[in-house]
Order: sequence, then C-alpha cells, then structure tokens
Amino acid sequence: MATLKNCTTISSAVQDAIMLFQLIVYIPVLILGLLLNTIAFWVFCCKLKRWTETRVYMINLMVADCSLLFALPFLIYFTKNEHPIDKLCFSIEMIYFTNSPMSIFIIMLIAIDRYIAIKFPLKAKALRSPLKSACICGFLWIMQIGYSYFSTLFKKEREKYCFQKHSTQPAYLTSFSICFRYFIPLGIIIFCSIQAIRCLRKKMASSLHETKLIQKAIHIISVNLCVFILCFSPIYIALILRLAAEAAGACHLLSKVRASIQILSCLANSNCCLDAFCYYFAAKESQEFPSLLPACISVRSKVNQSQESQQPTDQVIT
Repeated sequence: MATLKNCTTISSAVQDAIMLFQLIVYIPVLILGLLLNTIAFWVFCCKLKRWTETRVYMINLMVADCSLLFALPFLIYFTKNEHPIDKLCFSIEMIYFTNSPMSIFIIMLIAIDRYIAIKFPLKAKALRSPLKSACICGFLWIMQIGYSYFSTLFKKEREKYCFQKHSTQPAYLTSFSICFRYFIPLGIIIFCSIQAIRCLRKKMASSLHETKLIQKAIHIISVNLCVFILCFSPIYIALILRLAAEAAGACHLLSKVRASIQILSCLANSNCCLDAFCYYFAAKESQEFPSLLPACISVRSKVNQSQESQQPTDQVIT
C-alpha cells in the first residue's frame, strides 16, 4: 500500500506551491463569483417579469455556479490535508461533483436552444418553452445527483482521503464519466455554435445597425466557445492522461499528473466566476435584461423588418 501511495504522492514543496497557486486563483474567484452571482441571481429572480427559456437556463446555471463556489474553500482544505471521507467530505464531494458537470450540461442546453432558435425559427415556437426548459433542467439535476451519489459511494470504497486519489488502479468508470460529462457536450456545443454563426452570417441585414448587432452576436458566440474550451479541456485531458498512466502502470508519471490536475482544476473552477461576467456583459450589450442571450450572447434588434427577417433575430434574443 505504501508503494501505491508513493506513486501519487506529491512532494511537500510542490504541494505548497500548488496550495499557494490555488489561493491566488480561488480568493478572487470566490469574492467576485459570490458577489456577481448573487446580484445576477437577484436580477433574474426578482427584476425580470417575463419567463423565457434563457431565464430558466441562466437561473439553473447560477445555482450550479453558486453551489460550486460554496464547495471551493472545502476543496482547498481537503486537497491540502488528508481528511478522511466522513459525512462532511461526502456532502462536499456530492456538491462539487454534481454542480461542476451541471454547469457544462446547462451550457450545452443553452447552445442547443440557441441553435434551434436561429436555425429553425418557425419550429422553435413549438419546440421551445420555459416549462420545457425547466423540465429538462429538473431531469438533468435528478440524473446528475443520482450519478454523483453512487460514484461518490464507489470512491469511498476505494479511497481513504477526501478529494484525493491514491489508488493506482484505473477507474474505468471515469472514462465513461469524462466522455459523457464533457466530450459529448463539447461536440454538441461546437456544432451548435458553428451552425449558429453560419446562420447569423447568412442573415446579415441591409441595415447597418442590424448588421453590427449580428456581428456582435457572432463575436460573443465565438469568444464564449473559446472560453469554454480553454477552461474545461485541460482538466479533462489531464484526467484521461491519469487514466492512461494508471492503465499502463506508469507510476513515475502519476504524481506529476495529479499535480497537474490540481492546477488545471483551478482553471476549470474559475469558469463559475467567468459566467457571472458574461451575465453583465450581455446585459450591457443589450441594455435590457430580458434580452440576455443563452451562453452570455445578447443582441436586441431595434430595427423593424419584415416578418421573415425579424423572426430569426427575435428568436436569438429569447
């Protein structure tokens, strides 16, 4: 057992450096994230009068982000110390491993909703509704909570310490989790974003004002997609590398991979703060909270056009 633990043991100097890096990243993320998410939550819940699909998704995204922010201080402590998997640890791991993937799933739903609204503006009225969005989010919450509960129970049988993996046995369930929780949503988000950009380019209006608004939408979609990929891809690639190293029995690599995972998780977790910036950026662009776009994209057309050209723009907004 000592040999197995040595495979994933990080030296005290490296662990101290990682701890310092986490504090440098997480302290601003916690302060800004809690402040901005709280204000945004108040705006979406109390100030907006009309329920839209966007509003439903954004509120669910804020719940996931705030829950993740709540778990971060415990994550820092448990990562630094060898805390046993007790009831507190079990609860925090449940919160963390439920809400982190939920953020990805909700962003995926937002991308799908946006794609349908832009690509199929006539069918969108029948396919989209706030009630349907709420039901889909509720189903995902139930499934994710159930999966996190059983996967945390499974981990409890294999590991001794909270948020730490010392076993060198490859957890092949992790490969399914990585694929289902990230790479499949990533493929869907990329497809929907690219298709949305193509459709918007085709809908460039003759009006200079309208064209600028659409160009802003295309720019924000592109930036948002890049931020999503940059935040989440490194940590999931590192998890795949850890699984490969465990399967190959590369003991000398596991400690390095584990250190990389702790560093890259900071980048992934900071996304819950970046989401809050997106809320306000979208509001500033549109100058109206109800016109916030999914995935932080907002364009409000104030130019009256024909019914055919107006429908795609309106659908992008709602």
